[in-house]
Amino acid sequence: MSFTERVQHRKLFDHDPRFARLTDKIAAKAYAADRLGSDWVIPTLWQGNALPPEPVWPTPFVLKARHGCNQSAFCRDAQVDWQQLRAASVRWMAKSYGCWLDEWAYRDVPRGLLVEPFIGSDGVLPVDYKIYVFGGRAEYVQVHLDRETAHRWLLFDRDLAPVSNDPRGDHPAFPASIGAMIAAAETLAADFDFLRCDFYDTDAGPRFGEFAVYPGSGLDPFDPVELDYAIGAKWGQVLGEQPII
Repeated sequence: MSFTERVQHRKLFDHDPRFARLTDKIAAKAYAADRLGSDWVIPTLWQGNALPPEPVWPTPFVLKARHGCNQSAFCRDAQVDWQQLRAASVRWMAKSYGCWLDEWAYRDVPRGLLVEPFIGSDGVLPVDYKIYVFGGRAEYVQVHLDRETAHRWLLFDRDLAPVSNDPRGDHPAFPASIGAMIAAAETLAADFDFLRCDFYDTDAGPRFGEFAVYPGSGLDPFDPVELDYAIGAKWGQVLGEQPII
C-alpha cells in the first residue's frame, strides 16, 4: 500500500482522539512546549474568535486560523488591508475545516484565530522542514522552498540524501540545526505509528511549526511514483505488516 493510500485509510478508519489535539494549532504548541521546552515554540501574540478593528501587534506578524489549513496571512507592514483580512477571518470562522476531505480531526478543533510574530528574515518566509516519523524514527525530511513565489518541495532520506526527482538540481544546503530538528521530531512523534512534524530554522534557532496527521490529505503526488510505495512500506513495517515479495 502506498503512503497516500495509507493516509486515506487513516482518514476513514483511524479515529485516534489525540489527532484533534495535534491538529489544533494552539494545543499543538502546548504539546510541543511540554516535550521540547518553550524555546522551541513560536510565541502567540493573540488568540480569539474575532479580530479587533485594527491590528494591535507590531509588524510583521502572521494571522492564522486555529482550526484549519491554508488559512493564513502574512502581514509585513502597516499597509496591509486589515478590513479585507477581517472579512477573510470571518469566512474562516464560519465553518469547520476538513469535512469535505474526510479529515475528521479538524472537526473537533475549537474554531479560533491566532497571531504570531513573523519569523522570516527580510520579509522572506523561512525554509520549511517537514519530518516524516514512523514508529518514533525519522525516515524522511521534506524541504519546502520558495513557498510564496515558485513553491516546490524535495524529499531526502534520514541521512539527508535526495530521494525525489528535482529537475532544477539545486539541492539546498541543510542548516546546522537539522540534527536537532530530527531529534525533536522523534521525541514528539514517539507514541505514534506515523506523524509528520514541521520545523523552521530561524536566526534564533530551530522552531516547531505544526503537526500533520494527514499530509496533503493523501492527494499529493510523489516523483518518482515508486517513492510513494517506499514511504508507505516504512509505515507498514511499523504496523507489523510483512513486505510483499
